[in-house]
Amino acid sequence: MDLVPIVLALALAGLAIGFLAGLFGVGGGAVSVPVFFEVFRATGSPETIAMPMAVGTSLAIIVPTAISASLQHARKGTVEGRVLRLWALPILLGVVAGSAIASIAAPAVFQGVFAAVALLLSVRMLTGGAGWRLSDDLPSGPVLSGYGAVIGLLSSLMGIGGGALSTMALTLHGRPIHVAVSTSAGVGILIAVPGTIGYAVAGWGAPGLPPGSIGFVSLLAVAIPLPASLLATRLGVSVGHALSREALTRLFGAFLLLVGLRFAVAVIPGLGG
Repeated sequence: MDLVPIVLALALAGLAIGFLAGLFGVGGGAVSVPVFFEVFRATGSPETIAMPMAVGTSLAIIVPTAISASLQHARKGTVEGRVLRLWALPILLGVVAGSAIASIAAPAVFQGVFAAVALLLSVRMLTGGAGWRLSDDLPSGPVLSGYGAVIGLLSSLMGIGGGALSTMALTLHGRPIHVAVSTSAGVGILIAVPGTIGYAVAGWGAPGLPPGSIGFVSLLAVAIPLPASLLATRLGVSVGHALSREALTRLFGAFLLLVGLRFAVAVIPGLGG
């Protein structure tokens, strides 16, 4: 087996994951999960193992990448620590609840809701609709904690990181895009840590795991793209803070448009394949 294409694909995925984490405060799962899935299939894993391995490994690489992005944003003074402290427990509870609900509810319903909201907000950001907000400031503690629970719940149900959701929530309450993106990088940590642990435990002892795996988390597949991811994170943070508020807002709007279309295609019959 020629390992060069596999290593190259992982390295390129690492660059994309890190750059997106630094620029938009998101986990890059839309890039990493498909790449990891194809890598695990190419190395002999059946699809029943390859998919949970792809998700678990994607969550695992988000942890150090999001930590790096958060530290760099914090040095620039744009992370709302109070929000992250208030969201820590609610997000964890939301992730746990989402995992339980996912076994009895159709994820397509929640993906459809996310697609609609993401597409609507992308129009707002791309057209500069500054008046599209719920308030000029963040809500009170209990309501803000509720947002954290919803972000954790929806992230778990839809199989995405919470960066896009938290950035949308913060900008709807008057937070500047740079602050929203910086704070959302920390949300990635809050979701990825319990998610990684959950996939490691869920896959513990499963037959057919690739070498060097802890449950559904491949340490080898994390180690190869990680240096590129950390390097690209610095670039993403630098580019994000160099952009004007208007430019970053429109870029994030374009990102939301792509993500929203991706979920819309997945849930509309006849389009998702």
